[in-house]
Amino acid sequence: MTPSQDVDTSTDPDIDLEGYGNPESNPLDELPGEVEMSIFDHLEELRQRIFYALIGVAVGVIGCFVAVKPIVQLLEIPAHGVKFIQLAPGEYFFISVKVAGYSGLVLASPFVLYQIIQFILPGLTRRERRLLIPVMLGSSVLFAGGLLFAYILLIPAALNFFISYGADVVEQLWSIDKYFEFVLLLLFSVGLAFQIPVIQLLLGALGIVSSQKMLSGWRYVIIGSVVLGAILTPSTDPFTQSLLAGAVLGLYFGGIGLVKLVGK
Repeated sequence: MTPSQDVDTSTDPDIDLEGYGNPESNPLDELPGEVEMSIFDHLEELRQRIFYALIGVAVGVIGCFVAVKPIVQLLEIPAHGVKFIQLAPGEYFFISVKVAGYSGLVLASPFVLYQIIQFILPGLTRRERRLLIPVMLGSSVLFAGGLLFAYILLIPAALNFFISYGADVVEQLWSIDKYFEFVLLLLFSVGLAFQIPVIQLLLGALGIVSSQKMLSGWRYVIIGSVVLGAILTPSTDPFTQSLLAGAVLGLYFGGIGLVKLVGK
């Protein structure tokens, strides 16, 4: 009897079974609809997206400049009982351009975000796409919340301090340029400060920092929030600084809750 010529494929090192030794791929880590593009195609698409975004911002700025007077009047409301003066020729015109620029950028920001999403979307896995929309939506909502917080609470508190201090000594005549420089800076600084939970969520989702690590540094966060409140609020009264510092702390610990909620 001749020896069996059957080959045991389970022990033959020369036979490569399909999928053998490879972990099963997770569908969430796949790139849906992946399309090969050259570097020049990417650059061309980037150029188009930037062009569309600039067009959107330009339309927003022009539209806000046409209706700039009501916007200026709206931003003057927190300064109750103050008269604004123009100290140089064309000062109000340049303020109008500045206000229209900031307002148009805010108005066009959803369209700009859409262009950013459309550019980076093909390179994202299903897992990353599931995170993208909540992050973008949360960032927009938090920025708008920061603007409202600054306009409704922070700016009136700071201005009341300046108006009440020395009210019986000096007449309240303010330069319109200095006033809007103060208001616009405070509005957008607070809007950016309200992005803290979004940054925490991204760091947690990417596995860079865990919720426990964020919580363990609460002492440094308290000190940092007080310093941030002192830097971003031009007034020196403790009430205004405490408002912003308290908001930053609330956002930070809320961000820890979000990171904990996604299991990080």
